[in-house]
Amino acid sequence: MAGIYIHIPFCKQACFYCDFHFSTSIKRKEEMLLAILNELQLRKNELKNELIETIYFGGGTPSLLTSEEITAIFKVIYSNYNVIETPEITLEANPDDLSESKIIELSNSPINRLSIGIQSFFEDDLQFMNRAHTAEESKRCLSVALRYFDNITIDLIYGVPNMSNKKWKENLKIAFEFEVPHISSYALTVEKKTALYNFIKKGKVPPVNEQQALEQFNILVSETKKQGFIHYEISNFGKPAYFSKHNTSYWLGKKYLGIGPSAHSFNGKQRSWNIANNAKYIKLIDSNTLPIEFEELSTENRFNEYIMTGLRTIWGVDLLKIKVDFGEIYFNELIKNSQQFIEKGLLKITLENKLVTTNRGKFLADGIASDLFKV
Repeated sequence: MAGIYIHIPFCKQACFYCDFHFSTSIKRKEEMLLAILNELQLRKNELKNELIETIYFGGGTPSLLTSEEITAIFKVIYSNYNVIETPEITLEANPDDLSESKIIELSNSPINRLSIGIQSFFEDDLQFMNRAHTAEESKRCLSVALRYFDNITIDLIYGVPNMSNKKWKENLKIAFEFEVPHISSYALTVEKKTALYNFIKKGKVPPVNEQQALEQFNILVSETKKQGFIHYEISNFGKPAYFSKHNTSYWLGKKYLGIGPSAHSFNGKQRSWNIANNAKYIKLIDSNTLPIEFEELSTENRFNEYIMTGLRTIWGVDLLKIKVDFGEIYFNELIKNSQQFIEKGLLKITLENKLVTTNRGKFLADGIASDLFKV
């Protein structure tokens, strides 16, 4: 089983915290679509022996696509790839794009899952982030979308400067009242080359408070659990049967094909990524040249990636898999290096012989993983 990711590199405006690849000019959207369709055909043999179980439209802002453009993409995918009968097909969308007519159009397409970028239900937070939608649009689009889609996830951001714990709890309360079955929630991070980084550097806004972010993460974990959500990955909370199949496939090491500028792919042994430049991407694809760079994964790379992804999920790191796939040396070293975190109550070994983070260790999972890497 494998997945297809399609990167739509356009946004109405730039969020201050975002470092994903996108353009706020859609002048070349038609050319980009043709290039994406061409890349899908050029790379069809990469997954010729695989069944496609998930398709994910990310970005950027895929909800800027018209229904005709979405239909064109599906036509090429279904003509060139072996798609299972009931794939999970997700489209990321912003509330300001989701009018009732747009939602109805999407519900009549093969798309069966919406990922809506709410981020906050409060106007001042949205203005701080430079989001294109309003708090009222968030609530309106959710009310309508839930009438047409059963499978919806929303994004929420915590650790925002001046967001009190009380306000964060109110954000969660509103989400719970809508009865969405999945929430992806992330701590605000400050990436270089973003407006937020420059604002903080110049003292225009306060820096991110890590203690506040930790407190709000703990609130998130506690409150979602009360509502019946399963915390199946550090940033993801789903009701039973509503986990993201596409994202889960990344964490479980399944193959996926990334289409569009800056999109990444994985075939089990290699990682590859497309050039993050719209004009160069279009030019190269037009000449039937794939704009791709490759990285052959060493044993160390594969081990480190498995540790990183495993510790972020409820499935943890399978110690038997470590021994079988990587050998006794890797196994013994992992057990030895894990001991300090087990003693601190941040990691534990389950009865099923899985190395997992404890509740205390979850927020620190990435840092713990990096200390367990083979270098």
